Amino acid sequence: MTASSPPPLSIPLFPLGTVLFPGGLLPLRIFEVRYLDMIGRCHKAGLPFGVVGLTQGAEVRVPGAEAEQFASIGTLATISQLASPQPGLMHIECVGTRRFRIRGSELHKHGLWTAEVEPMPDDVSMPVPQDLQHAADALRRLVRTLEERKAHENAAVRLPVAPPYHFDDCGWVANRWCELLPLQPELKQRLMELGSPLMRLELVSDLLARTGIVKE
Repeated sequence: MTASSPPPLSIPLFPLGTVLFPGGLLPLRIFEVRYLDMIGRCHKAGLPFGVVGLTQGAEVRVPGAEAEQFASIGTLATISQLASPQPGLMHIECVGTRRFRIRGSELHKHGLWTAEVEPMPDDVSMPVPQDLQHAADALRRLVRTLEERKAHENAAVRLPVAPPYHFDDCGWVANRWCELLPLQPELKQRLMELGSPLMRLELVSDLLARTGIVKE
């Protein structure tokens, strides 16, 4: 760790079969005891937890199953909404903030993972270049369509993308497409880990062209 690097954090982990990107939304239904207590404490203290992608094991622990294995890079999640409609059940919505790298992890007897993590640098703010503008324009159209549909139906439906919108920023546009596209978790993980937002958007642009969503 260099003198300018942020200090390591000790956080609880939530291994999931999905990948959380910075700026992304993540709704979760919590019912396992190990996570009910953890989420309750994080919410009360206003502290984040870490979302990491599963590489082995399941989201819900099965008696006798081997311990989960997960990626070494994840994303901090802060709880923006919490509801408890009945005892033993929570509905929460989280927002992805900063990526981190796991330096060491520990499995506790009640099944909860904790880890010492090193926060990773945020994406450098970078304008969308002209040759990739089609990806930003397509995302803008999609978000507008979803907003109009929600307004027309007058429904309290959660949109998959939340304001503030940054259609002129490489990393933001790339991250939102990574969430929206039906990609394998392994590919999403690799895209999330990329240090260059421009490279991430270039790869997303190729995927959009390959699927026929946009034309380059």
